[in-house]
Amino acid sequence: MLAGWNQCSPLVTSSCADHLSVLDLLIGMLSITRRSPFCCRSHLFTVLHVALEVAVYAEYTWEVFPYCWELEFHLLLLLLPYLLLAGNIGCFVLCSRADPGIITKSNHASLMKIYAYDGALFQKGVRCPTCDMEKPARSKHCRFCNVCVHRFDHHCVWVNNCIGAFNARYFFFYLFTLTVTAATIAIITAAFLIQVVLLTNMLHGSYIDDQGQEQAVEIRFLIQHLFLTFPRIVFMLGFVILLTLLLGAYCCFNLYLALTNQTSNEWHKSRRSGCSHHPTLQPCDRQVVYKNIYSKGAWMNLKEIFKPPTVLEKEKKT
Repeated sequence: MLAGWNQCSPLVTSSCADHLSVLDLLIGMLSITRRSPFCCRSHLFTVLHVALEVAVYAEYTWEVFPYCWELEFHLLLLLLPYLLLAGNIGCFVLCSRADPGIITKSNHASLMKIYAYDGALFQKGVRCPTCDMEKPARSKHCRFCNVCVHRFDHHCVWVNNCIGAFNARYFFFYLFTLTVTAATIAIITAAFLIQVVLLTNMLHGSYIDDQGQEQAVEIRFLIQHLFLTFPRIVFMLGFVILLTLLLGAYCCFNLYLALTNQTSNEWHKSRRSGCSHHPTLQPCDRQVVYKNIYSKGAWMNLKEIFKPPTVLEKEKKT
């Protein structure tokens, strides 16, 4: 087929060139469509994250806050979500803009000395084919950012950045403030709806069902009534409660990783591999319990998140 293109006569050379340009355009369009948000760095989830926060705070500001103010809720309680939002935005910016620990040729030698190879999850002499460097222990190449990251935890699409040794503390505070913010809004909104139920004495009321019989108010009827009266508030409450549960569980998981000095990458790798890669250990058909050599006790492990070890500190200890 290429020979056919090369054998075009001078009379049809321009036509061949047009076909080639169209072909190049189609190939370029195909390569663009293949760059989905799940295989490259993208701002899609960051925009979605901001949009959800704006929607929740808009509903809280325009409906929940005025109603609660009329019911004489304490002003400091009503302003607490905004204070938490300011802290969460600061942590978000730091987490998304800070260097997670990108390994370069200039810092590669020093980062190689930070952690020892455990011989199971991290092997000495393994090179990154993309960065063309030997991988330091606990590092990983991120396919989203196309860089190797020191003490790689995971790539967070919500902040559009890798989470590594140097921004793990910002991510921890970001996750904590986001969880507390969602829980605070949920508590205030639920308190408002409970206050409405108590003031209207709906729990002791009754209603007429479809068969024309009088029935006592049940929880299902109460929820339906509140949803019909305050549809956006009830929908927002359900969303922030679900968000609080999910974020709370993930926050507890990250706290567990911090206390045991593990990263998400190491936790997944230790459970995904059926056996150790160490040649002197048991064969691969038998399950081998992975031993974490990086744990130094709960307090020291937690301290390492907020103050990552450096080469100078390690040399002083030795």
